[in-house]
Amino acid sequence: MSYLSLSIFLPIVLGGVLALFGRYLGQGGARWFALLAAIAGFIVTIPIYTGFDGSSAAMQFVENIPWVTRFNINYHLGVDGISLWFVLLTAFITIIAILSAWEVITDRFHLYAAAFLILSGIMIGVFVALDAVLFYIFFEATLIPMYLIIGIWGGQNRIYAAFKFFLYTLAGSFLMLLAILFLFFKSGYSFSILDWQQLIIPMGAQKVLFFAFLAAFAVKIPMWPVHTWLPDAHVQAPTAGSVVLAAIMLKLGAYGLLRFNLPILPDASKDLAWLMIALSLVAVVYVGLVAIVQKDMKKLVAYSSVAHMGFVTLGFFVFNKLGLSGGIVQMIAHGFVSAGMFLCIGVLYDRLHTREIADYSGVIQSMPKFAAFALLFAMANCGLPATAGFVGEWMVILGAVKFDFWIGVVAASALIWGAAYSLWLYKRVYLGPVTNPKVHLMSDINAREMLILSLLAAATIYMGVHPKPFTDPMEASVQQLIEHVGQGKLALIGNNS
Repeated sequence: MSYLSLSIFLPIVLGGVLALFGRYLGQGGARWFALLAAIAGFIVTIPIYTGFDGSSAAMQFVENIPWVTRFNINYHLGVDGISLWFVLLTAFITIIAILSAWEVITDRFHLYAAAFLILSGIMIGVFVALDAVLFYIFFEATLIPMYLIIGIWGGQNRIYAAFKFFLYTLAGSFLMLLAILFLFFKSGYSFSILDWQQLIIPMGAQKVLFFAFLAAFAVKIPMWPVHTWLPDAHVQAPTAGSVVLAAIMLKLGAYGLLRFNLPILPDASKDLAWLMIALSLVAVVYVGLVAIVQKDMKKLVAYSSVAHMGFVTLGFFVFNKLGLSGGIVQMIAHGFVSAGMFLCIGVLYDRLHTREIADYSGVIQSMPKFAAFALLFAMANCGLPATAGFVGEWMVILGAVKFDFWIGVVAASALIWGAAYSLWLYKRVYLGPVTNPKVHLMSDINAREMLILSLLAAATIYMGVHPKPFTDPMEASVQQLIEHVGQGKLALIGNNS
C-alpha cells in the first residue's frame, strides 16, 4: 500500500475503530486515541511532500488497480503539484480540529472525533482520485460526516442548517453525475480523468458539460449566488466543524474546477470566462460588503470566506500562470487563516456562549495573549503583507491586471473591504471599554489553546514571509495546465466542429 492509500485509509480505519470501541476507552482515552490517530494520518503524508519531484508535471505516487472491471472503474490515485498541498493541509487541519474539541465536546466525544478522522480520509481521497467514479464517491461521501457533525453537535437550528447544506450539495452533484456518464461513453468507456483531458469535444457539448460540473463545484466553493447555505452551516456547526468546513471542504469545489472544467473543457472555459470573472467579482465586492453589516461573528467570517474564494475562481479564469498559481496559494492560505479566525471565535464562545459582536468589548483587557493572536489572524484575513493572506491575493490581483487592468482594479478593492470588516470586527470585540461585566471574568487562553493558535500563526507567518516552498512544487503542473487550456481542443479539428 502506497502513501496515498495510507493517507486515505489510515484515518478512516482509525476513525472507524474509535467509533466502535471509543466508549470503552473513556473520555480521556478517546481524546488521546483521536489525537494520535490524527497525528499518524499527518505523518504518512509527509513522505508525499519529501518524495515529490517539483520539476515534473506528471502524476506521482500513482496507484492504478482494477476495481469494477465490467464498467472499467479503477482504483486510480495520483498526486501532482496542484493537489500536493491539499493532502498535507487536510491532515494538518484534522489535528487542529481534534485539539480544538479536546475539553469542549463532552457528549460522545469518540463519535465526534471519529467523524473528523473519517472525513479527513475521504477529503484526501477527493484530492488524489484520478478515476471519475472514485472522485464522485469521495466527493459525495464528504457530506455524511459533516452532516452528522452539524446535525448532532451543532447549535439550536442545526437540523435546518444540516439539511440545507446536504440538499444544496446533493442537487448540484446530480448534474455532475450526468456529465461523468456522458464523458464515459464519449471516451470509449473510460472513467480516467487523465484520458478525458485528451478528448476532443464540440463547443456546444463543452458548454453543457461546463455548467453541469459547475453546478456541483459552485455550490461547494461556494460561489455567489449559491452561497446562502454556508453562513447557516457555519453558525450552527461546532467550532471544529467550522474550521474543517472553511479550511478544507470549500476547497473541494475549487479543486474540481482545476481537475474537470479547465483541462477537460478548455474551450468552454475560455468562452465562459467572462461569466466566471463576473461572478467572482460579485463575490469579492458585494459579499465583502455584506460581511461588514453582520452582527454574528461566525456569519461575518463565513461571508468573508465567500469573498476570499471569489479571489480563487477569479485567479483560475484569467488564464495566466500568476493568476492560477495565486488562486491555489490563496486556497492554502485561506485554510490557515480561516481556521485561525473560527478558532478565535470558538475561544470566545467557550467563555461567554454567545457569538454576537455586541456582547463583547474590551476583551484585550482580560485576554491580552489571545487578543494578540486574534489581531494576527484579522490582519492576515485582510491581506496584510508578510502574512499568508497577502501572497495569494496579491498574485491573483497581478494576474487579473495582466488579463485586464480594470478587472484587476475591482479585485484590488477587496483589500479595502477585507480591512473594513476584519479590523472593525477586531475593534468592536477586543478594543474599547468593557461594556459587559462578564468580559472581566474571562480567562486568557490555556496551554492547549495556545498550542493550536501558535501552530496556525506559525504557518500563516511562514507562508507570508517565505512562500517559495509552497509555490515551487505547483509550478510545473500549473504551467502544463495553462498551456493545455491555451492550446484548446477545437483548433485540432477546426472551429466548425
